[in-house]
Amino acid sequence: MTPDQITITALTLLALVGFVLQPVRYDVVALLLLLALVICGQVAPEKAFLGFAEPAVTTVAAVLAISKGLQSAGTVDLLLRRLGGMRGRPRLQVGVQTALCAGFSAFMNNVGALALFMPVALRNAYRDKYSPSRSLMPLAFGSVLGGLVTLIGTPPNLIVSAIRADRTELGRYGLFDFAWVGLPIALVGVAYVVLASRLLRDKQGAKPTGVDAGDYVAEARIGERSRAIGISIRALEGMGDDDVTVVGLFRGPNRTLAPPGEARLRPDDVLLLEGPPEALRNLVEAAALSLAAPEGVPAGEEEEDEDGIRALVAEDVNAVEAILRPGSPLIGRSPGALRLRSQYGMNLLAVSRQGRRVTDRMSDIVLRGGDVLLLQVLPERQAEAFQALSLLPLAERGVTLGRPQRAWLAGGLFLAGILAVLFDLAPAHIAFAAVLAAMIACRILRPDEAYSAIDWPVIVLLGALFPLGEAMESSGTMALLVQVLSGPAAALPGWALAGAVMLACMLLSEIMANNATVLLMAPIAMGLAQGSGVSTDGMLMAVALGTSCTFLSPIGHQSNTLVMEPGGYRFQDYPRLGAPLAVICLVLGVPLILYFWG
Repeated sequence: MTPDQITITALTLLALVGFVLQPVRYDVVALLLLLALVICGQVAPEKAFLGFAEPAVTTVAAVLAISKGLQSAGTVDLLLRRLGGMRGRPRLQVGVQTALCAGFSAFMNNVGALALFMPVALRNAYRDKYSPSRSLMPLAFGSVLGGLVTLIGTPPNLIVSAIRADRTELGRYGLFDFAWVGLPIALVGVAYVVLASRLLRDKQGAKPTGVDAGDYVAEARIGERSRAIGISIRALEGMGDDDVTVVGLFRGPNRTLAPPGEARLRPDDVLLLEGPPEALRNLVEAAALSLAAPEGVPAGEEEEDEDGIRALVAEDVNAVEAILRPGSPLIGRSPGALRLRSQYGMNLLAVSRQGRRVTDRMSDIVLRGGDVLLLQVLPERQAEAFQALSLLPLAERGVTLGRPQRAWLAGGLFLAGILAVLFDLAPAHIAFAAVLAAMIACRILRPDEAYSAIDWPVIVLLGALFPLGEAMESSGTMALLVQVLSGPAAALPGWALAGAVMLACMLLSEIMANNATVLLMAPIAMGLAQGSGVSTDGMLMAVALGTSCTFLSPIGHQSNTLVMEPGGYRFQDYPRLGAPLAVICLVLGVPLILYFWG
C-alpha cells in the first residue's frame, strides 16, 4: 500500500469507529473526517466542500422542506379525517394508517410522513382503548417501506443515483426506477407488519389517556385585595407549585398569549389559567383571585356549561404537539429547570409518554426522548424554538394549524414537480427546488419554516462524505479494496453476491447512519460487479435496498427511534417484528433485483 492509501484507510476506519460508537454526533464525525483528509493532503482545500453542491444534497434538503409545506398547508388533512370512520376496528385502523403512511413516505420525508400519522394513531388508540404499541411500530416500519418505492422516498436512493451518474455513463435513475423492486417489497412488507402486529404485546401502563389541549382552563380576575397585585407571573405560578400555567393575560382591550414570566400583575387583570382542578383551586385561594364561576368542567363540556371554565382551543392559543427528538437539549431536564417562556415564548402545558398523559407534577417530570409535549407557542417564534430544541411538530389532533386554504395549491405544486421529474422536463434537484421556491413565494411556507424543516445533520453528513469517495478513487484505495474482496466474491454465484452485499448493508445501517453506509458501500459494490455476473445497476439496487431496510433496532432508523417511548417498546421488541420483515426484504429483494436489473 502507498502512503496515501494507508492514510485514507486509517482515517476511514477511524471514522467508522466514530459512526458506531458516536462519541460525537455522526455529522460531526463526517466533518472531522473531511478536515483530516484536507490536512493530510488527500482532498484539495478548494474541493473540500464541493460535496454540498451535489444534486443529491440539494434534493434531500428540498424534499424535507416541501414535506413541511405540505404539512403546514393541511394538504393531507382530508385523508386523515377519514380515518375517524373506523371506530372500534383496531386491526383495520392499523392497516389503513400503515398503508397510507407508506404511500406518503414514497413522496415525502419518512419522518415527516410518520409525524403526520403518529397523532392519528395515538388518537385512535385512545378512543378505542387499546395500547398504542399495537400501531406505532407498524407505522414506523411502513414509513421506511414506502421510501423504497421512489427516487425521492429516502436519501440512500438519491445518493445511489448520484453515484451512478458520477461514476458511469448511465446517468441518474428516474423517479420510479426503484419501484420495480421497492413496490412489491413495500406491499408485502406492509401486509406483514399489519398481520403480525399481534406479536407486539400490549405494554403494561401504555393504555393511552391522550394529550389534549387544556383538560381544565379557568378565567380568574385579580381583585383589589388580591395577593397577586404587583408580583410577576412567574411568582404567581410559583404560588401554585408550578402546577398551573398562565396561558393568557387580558388587560383592558389588550390580549397577550404566552405572557412573559417577568410581567407584573395589576388590579382588574384577567388571567387564563391551565392546570388540574385541585391545583387551580389552590392557586385561586392562595392568591385571592376571583373565578368567573366554579371550576371543574372538563374539556369538551364547555358549550353546555357557561361557568368560566373551558377547554383550551385553537382560537385561544396556538396549541402545538411536538415529539422530543433523540439528542434534544430538553432530554433529562425537568420543566421547572427550563425557561421556555422567557427564551422561546412558549409554555409547556402537558406531557404524554407511551400514549398516556403524565400526571406527575410538572416541576417533577424528567423529559425523555420520544415524549410528546403539548406546547403553547407564539407562531412567529415556533420555527426558531423547535429547531433549537430539536422538537418534531406533529399534525395536531383536533387543532387545525397552518394555512389549510392553500392545501390544494401546495399539493398542485408538488404534483407539478413530480411530473417534471417523471417526464424528464427537469432533474430532481431543480424541479423540487423550484417547488420549494414557489411554496415560499405563495406564502404556503415561510422561509424560517423551510430552514427549520431541513435536517441539517443529514445535509452535513452527505456533503462531508462525498469527497471521501473521490479521495479513495484517486488514491487507488478503492481499487485495492475491490481487489482484496474480488477473490472471495468471484467464488459466489450472482444471487449470493447480491444477497451478501444487501445483507452487509442492512447490518451496517443498524449500527451507523444509513447515508454513510451507502456512500461507503456503493463504490465497493460497483467494483465487485465487474466479472461477477451481476450488473452495476443490480449491485447499486442491492446497496440502496439494504441500507434502507433497517428494522432490527430502535437506532437503525429515526422513525424507529421516534416511536420507542410513545409505544413503550424495549430494544428486543424491534427484532421480534423486524427480523422476519428483514428476511422478507432479503428473500424478495434479491430475485427482484436480478430479474429487473440483472
